[in-house]
Amino acid sequence: MYRTAIEQLYKWKENNKKKPLIIRGARQVGKTWLMKEFGSAAYRESVYISFDNNPRMRELFSSDLNIERIITGLELYSGRKISPEDTLIIFDEIQEVQKAICCNIDNRVV
Repeated sequence: MYRTAIEQLYKWKENNKKKPLIIRGARQVGKTWLMKEFGSAAYRESVYISFDNNPRMRELFSSDLNIERIITGLELYSGRKISPEDTLIIFDEIQEVQKAICCNIDNRVV
């Protein structure tokens, strides 16, 4: 199952017109682990953001959805520079901040 999932993620990465990827499944089945593993294997950087009990992310997405402002906020929060070509952004428990689900950060949201 791991190999199939990783292969699908690599296919997603290779698509030049990729959209944000949403991974759904039962709790505690390894979705977060899979994405972190994929991020470390397939990207130079990966930024992991959990929205669970995270007032800073709730605040970041509470006003306008200006992409530059959001990316800057994510960089400050994570302490990492975000590059469109080299950085995978992983949003975990995104359902906690509904406004973030509607935000498409230049197809860099996962």
